[in-house]
Amino acid sequence: MSLRTVHAACPHDCPDTCAIRVTVDTAGQRIVRIQGDSDHPPTHGALCTKVSRYAERVDHPERVLTPLKRVGPKGAGQFQPVPWDEALDDIARRLAAIAARDPQAILPYSYAGTMGLVQGESMAARFFHRLGASRLDRTICASAGGQALEMTYGGKLGMHLEHFAESRLVLIWGSHSIASNLHFWTFAQAAKRAGAKLIAIDPRRTETAEKCHQHIALLPGTDGALALGLMHELIVNDWLDHDYLARHVQGWPELREEALAWSPERTAAECGITADEVRALARDYGTTAPAAIRLNYGMQRVHGGGNAVRLVALLPCLVGAWRHRAGGLLLSASGWAKPVKNSAWLERPDLLAGRQPRVVNMSTIGDDLLRETDASPGGFGPKIEAVVVYNSNPVAVAPESAKVVAGFRRDDLFTVVLEHFLTDTADHADYVLPATTQLEHWDAHASYGHTWVLINEPAIAPRGQARSNAEIFRQLAARMGFDEPCFADTDEHLAANAFTDAVDRDALRRDGFVKLAVPEAPFADGGFATPSGQAVATAPGVPLPTHVRNHECALSAPELAARYPLAMISPPARHFLNSTFVNVKSLRDIEGEPLVEIHASDAAARGLVDGQPVRVFNDRGSYECVARVSPRARPGVVNGLGVWWRKLGRNGTNVNQLTHQRLTDLGAAPSFYDCLVEVAPL
Repeated sequence: MSLRTVHAACPHDCPDTCAIRVTVDTAGQRIVRIQGDSDHPPTHGALCTKVSRYAERVDHPERVLTPLKRVGPKGAGQFQPVPWDEALDDIARRLAAIAARDPQAILPYSYAGTMGLVQGESMAARFFHRLGASRLDRTICASAGGQALEMTYGGKLGMHLEHFAESRLVLIWGSHSIASNLHFWTFAQAAKRAGAKLIAIDPRRTETAEKCHQHIALLPGTDGALALGLMHELIVNDWLDHDYLARHVQGWPELREEALAWSPERTAAECGITADEVRALARDYGTTAPAAIRLNYGMQRVHGGGNAVRLVALLPCLVGAWRHRAGGLLLSASGWAKPVKNSAWLERPDLLAGRQPRVVNMSTIGDDLLRETDASPGGFGPKIEAVVVYNSNPVAVAPESAKVVAGFRRDDLFTVVLEHFLTDTADHADYVLPATTQLEHWDAHASYGHTWVLINEPAIAPRGQARSNAEIFRQLAARMGFDEPCFADTDEHLAANAFTDAVDRDALRRDGFVKLAVPEAPFADGGFATPSGQAVATAPGVPLPTHVRNHECALSAPELAARYPLAMISPPARHFLNSTFVNVKSLRDIEGEPLVEIHASDAAARGLVDGQPVRVFNDRGSYECVARVSPRARPGVVNGLGVWWRKLGRNGTNVNQLTHQRLTDLGAAPSFYDCLVEVAPL
């Protein structure tokens, strides 16, 4: 046996972006071992259950390994193998015909199936820019929180992950860290062992919340109110860093006035908790240093999610937590890598040559696929005639999926899907093209959860006839007659030049990762990335943040709440990552089957018992699953764990049958966790 170990990086939509060592038998192209890189401080040798089984994805018996052409009705998943040349020639011909009428009728649809800079938006972006296709606003996960951070700090900036181990108080806010941020949890546990207090703020009593000293189970969409209530108590008890506020916060007097209207009693009534919980949390936060907040994206998937993130992000400024390297906040650290990413070179927006194609929000794809041509000023523009899907599974993950399905089932829609498996979306494709996995291609990665960049080398040759995303778009470009030299760049060349000269490329290739030059305590003396250099509560053109209620809740929609009295959130099942890994049998066996968690009091009021088949429903649809009567659900809230593939569910649907396409206050993101339902026996 001839063994070789290569550097890899986890490609999935997770803040950990783990450094991986892959050992292969080069003679037999067999994966011998996948392990975390012990030399990489954030990874420290550990991988999550999902990625430690990555070889099961690579060699899955149902993996698509040859191009497929649809032979049955859309959605039936009936295909026949075809040669690559036949598939690519036909795809290029059909796209060229549509582009001759209006290239904006072609839409790319992608997200974070891989977070790689090469297999994500490099050659693909070049292709669609040169074509002049519609542009996609990639909002489905993080744009509300991202815009909030940019308004407040000037960028997606935060603490170093490793410094949480030194914190004396850690608020884990809207994050099931054990499931979705495992390596942060390791540092939080180190802090706990050293005497720190851990407090979880989450509507659901997750496994993470169970292991914290305290769990505050607020109602979905009330995080902004809680932040204002905490500010109220910090002010009235004078738990403030007046010097930091005076020098480093713009708009503090206006924010102070807004916060003073939120007494503990008002806050408690809005959040569904007690006034004493508000007071005690504020006391802990105001009197413990260093105090750190690990904020995550679940809490911004509601109507007021952007404002809520702004308010929470201002809390460390009130108490001067940023003075300490183990104080402050982390939601996203991706902005630290922005200056070193070669984004313009990778994506080549200059290929638009002055054109300004329309922008389509990926979160409203259900409505947008069903729109007719609207050429009026400010109208939608041409009807979408073709969709090219890569790194995403919109039929499963996009909101209000009945409309998404109807759109993808249009007979006049030409759909191409680059995939590893016949997902719900691939079942609706005219062509499915076999894509490589992370172990079979070159890539480069930054992270939104730590301050390192990484390289990914191919460990094995592509299985079957699989080709990388970049190679597929490279070959389509050739068939479309795009002869610019940039379309000849190889995957290895793209990966090698994904970062600027500010990154030591020799060290990156040698070690697999390089740490960015980020200050230990980045905002200890201000220096935020805003125009003023201050954190911004309000400024010219920047309104003061406030609590914005959910679209769907008893206080904003009482008639709707009378019919559908249960708020539903839909966090990911622990062993899935969005819709990835759902078809890995060992992981699906752990999850069992689709379920909804419901509190005992709500179950009793509906005559439900644990393990009973139920339907969860509202005006948008019905979803069948099993009721789990559980203390993980608080009264008045049910947890519809996702995101199962629709075809693996009980009635061919999943939880997104119930979610809606209304958008957040900032960032035009989806409001997945802003949803009223009822639950009844089947």
